[in-house]
Amino acid sequence: MRRAAGTAVVKLDPAKFHDPLVTAKGERRAAVAFAGLETLWFNTGTLCNITCTRCYIESSPRNARLAYLTAAEVEAYLDEVAGAGMPTAELGFTGGEPFMNRDLLAMIESGLARGFRVLVLTNAMRPMQRLKRRLLELRARHGQGLTIRVSLDHYDAPRHDEERGPGSFQKTLDGLLWLVRNGFAVAVAGRTLWGESEVALRRGFGALFAAQAIPLDATDRMQLVLFPEMDATVDVPEITDACWGILGVAPRSIMCASQRMVVKRQGAARPSVVACTLLPYDERFELGATLADSARPVALNHPHCARFCVLGGGSCSQA
Repeated sequence: MRRAAGTAVVKLDPAKFHDPLVTAKGERRAAVAFAGLETLWFNTGTLCNITCTRCYIESSPRNARLAYLTAAEVEAYLDEVAGAGMPTAELGFTGGEPFMNRDLLAMIESGLARGFRVLVLTNAMRPMQRLKRRLLELRARHGQGLTIRVSLDHYDAPRHDEERGPGSFQKTLDGLLWLVRNGFAVAVAGRTLWGESEVALRRGFGALFAAQAIPLDATDRMQLVLFPEMDATVDVPEITDACWGILGVAPRSIMCASQRMVVKRQGAARPSVVACTLLPYDERFELGATLADSARPVALNHPHCARFCVLGGGSCSQA
């Protein structure tokens, strides 16, 4: 988040977020029990067509730390869901830019054909727009089971372009308008890094939606998702067991209670499962090769756990 000129930035105490069991103050660290897999995410690869200034996972045209998943690898996890009778209702595809993965449409098709709701996160730029014909064919076969969430960081073009590059606002808006005009279910993801209040942000997006005839309700938190900002170098309180009651937050509401993400590290023989969408690189949050392996508690031992999930109330799914 932007800070007023002269405001001191307190750096993270290096003693924090090391021990999975206790905080730097010696208090018992909060952990989130696994309550059943409701949303299964797939990181289709970290390559992206653009480089954002403050990308959550540093995606870019050069970052291939997470390799492209294949349709066969996704199918194997969907088979595991079916075989174990997991309560999974939603599949999410994120990146990088998911539409750069040549297997993405096959992955989406498989999920829809099996009866899952499918959510795809995209910047709606050229990688998506070059697949218009195939997307229309997919929508015709599967109706409204697919939602495409478009990353439009701000309702004001210069601010969005400051984050994503000159001209990117109009390209993304063009993609969003194409989706709307062709009957796709859509949502928009904005960001809070400019320091505006939530009320002001929703009002600004509402005016944009009205002006562009985009049928979204900016006051609906599923139709317009406003993501908290993350900076792992800035100080944030560690979350203890006592914080649940103090903050009035239920552990069951935290992403890792009901969500997992499949990633494939560059050079790895097979994919692995991590605790959530925010921590694809931190090996402390790698939970095994299978969904069954991952069905265990997660210690909130990272600044993102505190800032984004517990204090920020953030979640990447539609549920």
